[in-house]
Amino acid sequence: MTAKSNINIYVVKLKRNILPFIFLCFTFCLLIFSKSNLPAVKAGLALWANSVIPSLFPFFVATELLMHTNIINIFGKFLNKLMKPLFNVRGEGSFAFVMGIISGYPVGAKIASTFRQNNICSKEECERLLSFTNNSGPLFIIGTVGILMFRNTTIGLLLFITHILACISTGFIFRYWKKGKNTMLETSKYSNIKESKKTASISNLGEILAESITSSTSTILLIGGFIVIFSSIISILKASGLLNNISYSLYPIFNFLNIDTSFIQGILTGILEITNGIQTISSIACKKLSINIVLTAFLLGFGGISVLLQVWSIIAKTDLSIKPYLFGKLLHGLFAAFYTYLFMNFIPFLNFDLQ
Repeated sequence: MTAKSNINIYVVKLKRNILPFIFLCFTFCLLIFSKSNLPAVKAGLALWANSVIPSLFPFFVATELLMHTNIINIFGKFLNKLMKPLFNVRGEGSFAFVMGIISGYPVGAKIASTFRQNNICSKEECERLLSFTNNSGPLFIIGTVGILMFRNTTIGLLLFITHILACISTGFIFRYWKKGKNTMLETSKYSNIKESKKTASISNLGEILAESITSSTSTILLIGGFIVIFSSIISILKASGLLNNISYSLYPIFNFLNIDTSFIQGILTGILEITNGIQTISSIACKKLSINIVLTAFLLGFGGISVLLQVWSIIAKTDLSIKPYLFGKLLHGLFAAFYTYLFMNFIPFLNFDLQ
């Protein structure tokens, strides 16, 4: 009995000290690998300033402004008959669905979180929304990935179409998430949400615009912080040789699947941070370009751990669980890869493999 108690104590101590140990190691690594880390941080900041802010910040502001109008009620009225049978979510959820498709990470999660805070949807409905409305936007998929990385607009369009199809498929499966439950908030809960925010008028337009910009700035700074931190982590993993060692351990699996092992580092990097991973995968010279595209489709659907943590931080002030988001993004990535593979194999002009 004493031995069992000692083991329990050691387990508790390990759980308590593991995070301080990891953070301490990260701090030391920043010092040890500062030569390679500084350029990585600069590259992360450049990526955030040149790509993320121009493509996402206007959408954040527009979304915040729309949240102050009755547009959500309009969406709810006209799209309830579509959203309820497909996704088991009331019509108002279509606003998160549409904005999540046309904007990009993490707009869908931000809207789902706001819906929960404003008691627009139940806990279960917001968790279903989390599973499929937080997506990569067309500006990133078609512009950044298709045109800049693959240098082919058609590839960008293909990835965007399969991304949306995978999103809808994931949402349809998650319609069964906690089916039958409908947990709404008490009126007093989340009392920090002002009643005046629900409707917009000319008299308070300046205040609404200022609030929208402030909220959007906070979110865009959060994203920038995550990009910089994960750029540092990836740089440390490369400089320390850990990424190479992990890659070598996966060689037998990739050889068995008949996939070029040069993709391993790109996949591992993309699982951590989506943009760096896709950039690596798209730059690998391969006669079977379909492999590059299918792997990119998976990473676009999954989103990466960086986006996962962004979403986790956004929903932290609510009672929403991160589990449906995590399972949903894994499913989204698999569906996107599968649909992309089918399109390229059954539609001749979408076959980009070199003969």
